[in-house]
Amino acid sequence: MTIRVIIVDDQAMVRAGFAALLAAQPDIDVVGDAPDGARGVELSRSTHPDVVLMDVRMPEMDGLEAARRLLDPPAGVVHRPKVLMLTTFDVDDYVYEALRAGASGFLLKDAPPADLISAVRVVAAGEALLAPSVTRRLIADFAKRPAAPRRARSVRLKGLTPRETEVLELIARGLSNQEIAATLVLAEQTVKTHIGRVLHKLGLRDRAQAVIFAYESGLVTPGE
Repeated sequence: MTIRVIIVDDQAMVRAGFAALLAAQPDIDVVGDAPDGARGVELSRSTHPDVVLMDVRMPEMDGLEAARRLLDPPAGVVHRPKVLMLTTFDVDDYVYEALRAGASGFLLKDAPPADLISAVRVVAAGEALLAPSVTRRLIADFAKRPAAPRRARSVRLKGLTPRETEVLELIARGLSNQEIAATLVLAEQTVKTHIGRVLHKLGLRDRAQAVIFAYESGLVTPGE
């Protein structure tokens, strides 16, 4: 199956470079590019890509607003692509908010070419691109923020089994599936099953939103 991709970035050289790299892959088809968020949303609505590579900072409309419009479209629009945020910074408020909006992760623009190709495939497969090091940076960023209301989210936690709650906590602490399996003495496939149930019960899109939910619900506290 070919992965359809569009690239939204205000730098023409970045768009051209990423397009050439991705188009050279037999399983990736670059179906368009746009120089700002507004045109990126229009392009996505007309081309229906599987993955949108979205720059964070752009004129006219930034990547955060564009991601919100793509991931929470108006009535009548059914297409929701996976959104992979691109940034030149390790941590960026826009990226954090984009993850909360439903983006599937973020990638640094200076990442090795192989990482970009892998990221597109991972996100297209429905996984979140949220490595442990990225999780730790998000946690540090979240720790600086005012405490959010937790009552409603805490009630949602009651719908999880004790094991599912354990798995969610370990996800939030930045452990990979393999590390969770070792910690809980489970098969890795069993861990994946638990994660799928956690996401379904909590109404979350992916691992990225699960991490944020765990901290905002009070299940895990930064610095513990």
